[in-house]
Amino acid sequence: MLESEVIAMRTGSEPATARSPLRMRLWLSLWGMAWALFGLVAFAMNGRPGWAAACAVVLLLAAVDLCVITYRMRQGPHYQPGRDVPPFEPGHGDGRPQGPGHDVGGGRPDRGGTGPSSGRP
Repeated sequence: MLESEVIAMRTGSEPATARSPLRMRLWLSLWGMAWALFGLVAFAMNGRPGWAAACAVVLLLAAVDLCVITYRMRQGPHYQPGRDVPPFEPGHGDGRPQGPGHDVGGGRPDRGGTGPSSGRP
């Protein structure tokens, strides 16, 4: 296999190197609002109420998206695990537990078990 054919694997550093798409969504939302407003006015002036209504719906969706984007931008950064936190083990696809720390019995030791100590039959 050539070096250029190597498939990039997940490294687990994504939270540290990820960039938020919120600014891009902000500009795309503003761009969509501008074009939807232009279409709304143009179709309304030319007597096309169906197309004007469609542009009004797009304008409304872009405005709602803009509100969601600004809300999330004002929330600030969220918790991201540090470099000492290992990446998640990929799923096995067959329902097996993923890594250490999973109880085979399906419950925590202090609650939810069945047997003489739990008080349930």
